Amino acid sequence: MRDFQYHAPTSLKDVYALLGEHGEDSRLISGGTGLINMMKQDLIAVDHLVSIQNVPDMEHIRMDGSTLHLGGLATQQEVATSDIVKANFPLLTETYKEVATVRVRNAATVGGGVAHGDPAQDPPTALLVLDAQVHVGSANGDRTQSIRDGWFIDYYETNVAPGEVVTGVSVPEVPANSKYIYTKFLPRTADDYATVSVAALGVQDGDTITDVRLALGAVNTTAVLSTGIPSILNGKKPTAALLREAAETVRDEVSPTPDFRGSAEYKTDMAVVFARRALEAIFGLS
Repeated sequence: MRDFQYHAPTSLKDVYALLGEHGEDSRLISGGTGLINMMKQDLIAVDHLVSIQNVPDMEHIRMDGSTLHLGGLATQQEVATSDIVKANFPLLTETYKEVATVRVRNAATVGGGVAHGDPAQDPPTALLVLDAQVHVGSANGDRTQSIRDGWFIDYYETNVAPGEVVTGVSVPEVPANSKYIYTKFLPRTADDYATVSVAALGVQDGDTITDVRLALGAVNTTAVLSTGIPSILNGKKPTAALLREAAETVRDEVSPTPDFRGSAEYKTDMAVVFARRALEAIFGLS
């Protein structure tokens, strides 16, 4: 790992100034769980590391009406153990508590994870299902973008422009009768990457499915929100055969990379299996 200069500003204004001054030679760091590993492997060369750990008012977890607001510096462990999150968005609780280990979750932040764009991370699937909004700041002002609207671009690439900082994430209200699940297949240990992960949410009015959302992780260059599943299931009564048919549509929505965790064909088959199991769980057919 090459030498670098470390900066620890205490305001977003100073963060923006440092990013503007050093440009492409600088990188933001919060928890550093992803970035430091990439630097150690010489996958990223950094001359100026700009920490946002000392910036105030970015660690909050709070409700504003029916919307959950997570500060960019809230740790993933804080989200996993938050009573506010559990009471209002239990899918997030279930997802964040599955991230690696407590040690990693205590360092990794909400904003860092969203900006990092690791396709095998746990949170992106749940954030896609919940239609989270990403809040970004820069010297030019603030903006908000739906995580579904092209936030995840490619492998470790997100829609964070140079000089921008992910300041927080907000999650809008979901129907009170929503059923949810987060599940994944780990080939080795708890801190290993999953072969496939699935977050899903379903709503029924009597016997009729009125809303179904399912996202998959670790089976493409980004997390994937299925469009085939809702097109088949919405407006229908869930049956085992129908859920199997819907799950099969993910074959055309994933493109996994073969590695020691399995071939592309194996991972695709696993994506179908875990999508089906998730649908069966939320619609009471498991």
